[in-house]
Amino acid sequence: MNQEQFFKNLNCPSGAVDVVLDTDTYNEIDDQFALAYLLSCSEKLRIKGICAAPFFNHHSASPGDGMRKSHDEILRLLKLVEREDLNSAVYKGSETWLPDETTPVPSPAASFLADLAGRYTPEHPLYIISIGAITNVASALLLNPDMRENTVIVWLGGHALHMPNTDEFNMKQDVAAARIVFGCGVPLVQLPCSGVVDRFAVSRYELEHWLSGKNALCDYLVQHTVEEAESYAAGRPWTRVIWDVTAVAWLMNESGRFMAEELRVSPIPEYDHHYGFDSSRHFIKYVTEIHRDRLFEDLFARLSR
Repeated sequence: MNQEQFFKNLNCPSGAVDVVLDTDTYNEIDDQFALAYLLSCSEKLRIKGICAAPFFNHHSASPGDGMRKSHDEILRLLKLVEREDLNSAVYKGSETWLPDETTPVPSPAASFLADLAGRYTPEHPLYIISIGAITNVASALLLNPDMRENTVIVWLGGHALHMPNTDEFNMKQDVAAARIVFGCGVPLVQLPCSGVVDRFAVSRYELEHWLSGKNALCDYLVQHTVEEAESYAAGRPWTRVIWDVTAVAWLMNESGRFMAEELRVSPIPEYDHHYGFDSSRHFIKYVTEIHRDRLFEDLFARLSR
């Protein structure tokens, strides 16, 4: 890919594009919002696949268990919105993290991504939206290094570059995978969590006002968001970050309506959970600000239709 095309691919596409979502859907409620938002943007975003990503926290017994629960949650949400036609495009991902930066973890999702990317070109790339640990995507890049020519990766992961560490859930689970994606030269859009995207938070009262009673999907999202937040903040004021939506929204960001961004030299995710910097590295697109109210207005309108 020549330099002109590389920088063109770091801009929000103007027309309809093919996308794959890579998601740890059972980890938090925001993945469900992101998938629902993606489904609502069919006038521009054509879904070619949905991949279940691994995760490991109090909601899972292991990374593989988290991946399998995420796979089941994807199917549950597709049934809820009557989009079971997409079931055949749902793929199970990695059971484990990458063992190092040269060895892929085989999975249906990694094979699917590696094969699918071969059907695209730099001029007409495949867009991969990743909102979990980026293991599946990194494995696919190792299986098919040419994939970096034909794809654009949009990842919600890591903290803002001015934060004191990179101890963020999606990045710290598989640092080797993050290093592959940040270092391979693929056109990459980073949406940093703390320091940028954490502005995209919503209160119980906004959720109930705008979504409750609109349809079965909205009721499901409100119920589970409230349950999750009340599990740690019962009886106290709270807002819940719904940040995964912003990764999908980057592809809907014509004229900067939902977020601001700039070019930055690709940082280096270090194993000690800090960024390293090398001015000779390639550029990435780096989101610097979320226009919170504009994006929530669009999200609520689409989900409640």
